[in-house]
Amino acid sequence: MNDPPLFKAIIPQFVVPDVVKTAEYYRDTLGFTILGYFLDPPVYAMVHRDNIEIHFGKSDTGATRTNQTLRKGLVTDAYIIVSDINGLHNELVAAGANVLDEPIKRIYGSIEFEVLDCDSHKLTFGD
Repeated sequence: MNDPPLFKAIIPQFVVPDVVKTAEYYRDTLGFTILGYFLDPPVYAMVHRDNIEIHFGKSDTGATRTNQTLRKGLVTDAYIIVSDINGLHNELVAAGANVLDEPIKRIYGSIEFEVLDCDSHKLTFGD
């Protein structure tokens, strides 16, 4: 019997007002690399850091739609697992990211902290 297909990655796609501004924020503040832009002026951008990739599509209305704006109380727009939660926290604080909290151990055992990006998408980093 063959092994079932293996899921290899998931790539969140955020709708943002300005894909260049957002991609540059992810590069300059969160340590990502810009993979590229599509069309001129750009309507789509891609960034990556290590094994994480995030894509940005230009909003038709100029508005950002985060999970929190669609349903109050949703915790995050993307949950990213990292190898050194304290090291990343220190890095992002030093880079001027909008870090919402210190790393904290949750009741389910993960140590996490949250960051709001330049478009108010909430990224939760966990170990």
